[in-house]
Amino acid sequence: MSFDRRIVVDTGVLISAAIRPQSIPALALEKAWLLFDVCASASTLAELQRVLMSDKFDQYRPRASRQQFVQAFIERSRRFEVTLEVTDCRDPKDNQFLELAETANAEMIISSDADLMTLHPWRGIPILPPSAFLVGVN
Repeated sequence: MSFDRRIVVDTGVLISAAIRPQSIPALALEKAWLLFDVCASASTLAELQRVLMSDKFDQYRPRASRQQFVQAFIERSRRFEVTLEVTDCRDPKDNQFLELAETANAEMIISSDADLMTLHPWRGIPILPPSAFLVGVN
């Protein structure tokens, strides 16, 4: 299913959703799937795969379960080829989410990352934590 609305969900929120399926980030991701095309780029997908498959998450969820989450996210997300470069975030690795949001013409970004949240709103794109997204977006 494809929507006219697009959203970017940062890696931190996705990690929380993957390792804690009943958490607020997981609920926010489920709501995002219902209302939006959840956007991804090669860079954001690579980061999700790399971080979520880290041994440090073995204590929270089995590796196979985490790999299933990544695969499902890859299959469900709408891919965009990002060619622009943004340097607005104080943490350079977070610029990929801004670049994706701009490229995809996203309506908003869901993030709990302080480096991204300090930019709210960025170029007119709201950056909301999962809890605010859950209660404030229809």
